[in-house]
Amino acid sequence: MEIINQMKLSFLSVPENEGFARVAVSAFAVQLNPTLDMLADIKTAVSEAVTNAIVHGYENQLGMVQIEAFLWENGVLELNVTDRGKGIPDIKKAMEPFFTTQPEKERSGMGFSVMQTFMDQVDVESKPGEGTCVRMRKRLRGAE
Repeated sequence: MEIINQMKLSFLSVPENEGFARVAVSAFAVQLNPTLDMLADIKTAVSEAVTNAIVHGYENQLGMVQIEAFLWENGVLELNVTDRGKGIPDIKKAMEPFFTTQPEKERSGMGFSVMQTFMDQVDVESKPGEGTCVRMRKRLRGAE
């Protein structure tokens, strides 16, 4: 399988950049001619991943969030959202619906569940003190 296009985007971990990330990734994905519903799914998943990096990865500290996007010849969009923040000590627990490390801030704990709902595949790699990478894939064409 060959990559037909790819991009890399880095931005500061400020909440205002969440919308920027959504738009940039959806503009990149348009090359595969996805439906509007598919684009909405991608935007939602990107929002959740970027928000997790900003809110949980960096916790009120500034750092860089990076998104790498790949378009594969089989019509699949692959996204890697990476931070170099505090990392996740228990990925399995963090991916449970309604689990949150910040209940006092009225966080719902649904970020990973939302990503899994809107993308075909979601994998998380993380090391405490080193950061987190969320890898997501979605078939945008060729599934028929």
